[in-house]
Amino acid sequence: MLDGIRVVDLTRILAGPYCTMLLGDLGADVIKIEIPERGDDTRQWGPPFAEGGESAYYLAANRNKRSLTLNLKSDRGLQVLRDLIRQGDVVVENFRAGTLEEWGLDYDTLQELRPGLIYCTITGYGYDGPYRDRPGYDFIVQALGGFMSVTGPIDGEPTRAGVAIADLASGMFACSAVLAALFGRERTGSGQRIDISLLDSQVALMSYVASNYLVSGEPPKRYGNAHPNIVPYEAFKARDGYIAFAAGNDRQWATFCNAVGRAEWGVDARFSTNPARNRNRGVLIKLLNELFQGRDVAEWIALCEAIGLPAGPINTMDAVFDDPQVRARELKLDFPHPTAGSVPLLASPLNIPTSPTGVRLPPPLLGQHTDEILAEVLGYDAEAVSALRREGIV
Repeated sequence: MLDGIRVVDLTRILAGPYCTMLLGDLGADVIKIEIPERGDDTRQWGPPFAEGGESAYYLAANRNKRSLTLNLKSDRGLQVLRDLIRQGDVVVENFRAGTLEEWGLDYDTLQELRPGLIYCTITGYGYDGPYRDRPGYDFIVQALGGFMSVTGPIDGEPTRAGVAIADLASGMFACSAVLAALFGRERTGSGQRIDISLLDSQVALMSYVASNYLVSGEPPKRYGNAHPNIVPYEAFKARDGYIAFAAGNDRQWATFCNAVGRAEWGVDARFSTNPARNRNRGVLIKLLNELFQGRDVAEWIALCEAIGLPAGPINTMDAVFDDPQVRARELKLDFPHPTAGSVPLLASPLNIPTSPTGVRLPPPLLGQHTDEILAEVLGYDAEAVSALRREGIV
């Protein structure tokens, strides 16, 4: 779908690479620019490492890209970057705010180099406000953006998510903004300046929890695995493990009560409506905990499936990739790799049957495509490339 779109990728770690990987999944030619000899920091973020030395963390966010090493601390390196931008459609970077301006590559200059360029920055806190110059880390933003205040045990400590949700959300929001800007350029010919921040993304992810506060004026509290608005909607301990169970409306609740021989719960004034269940959640959850402990997880899953209610086991990652639905959707794939033979990768979630996405390129080795890009994209001859190598530019 993005065939013919070239992305100059000046990002590293996770938020930026996740954005550009999604663009690559959609068919864009993503040129990942990395520091010579060192590359993206995440190449060293292990163990585990794949055969050949690539870290699993790096592999997770860098498929469908080509790698070019380039010393951006040199004038000659910046000139090569300018040449690349002239041949690009999108620039994505996640340097400290204002870094490209310091290199003489402010938005207006970028538009002169490549009219219609889409320029996307991803920073911790955005390009204005008192925190503009602070370093942005997912963990800190999860704390600052309110997420940790509502995550974790009711009586325990605030807890971060087990994955870097602020980074990943920023990458997804950035990808959406780039796609919108490309669509707009098709109609107007104009470029766009996109300012994505981890904090903005994290606050946006608070969604209905933030809305609960804005409407009520009451700061939300932690509910553990429970839902602040829907009851029951949480994890319960079955006889042999835990199950995630939800009755999202009164009809589902009554159906469940009838199926488990507790029809009286469905008409009990304390439990018959969701607001009533919410007010009396302590009493109801105690009853449900006793009920769920009477059967195995598989029995509860079978019952809920039979009556059309949502439920699922709380899987470890090995169980996730052994799940028949995950296998049916082919969410794990093995792809050829130049040093590892093959590497296991997650499939793209962008499932568009009419214009299928897929893995065209494995996560690249450091500088793997440097000569190819300099010749193919910029038209440099062999002597020019050799000179850049001698000077330590690539």
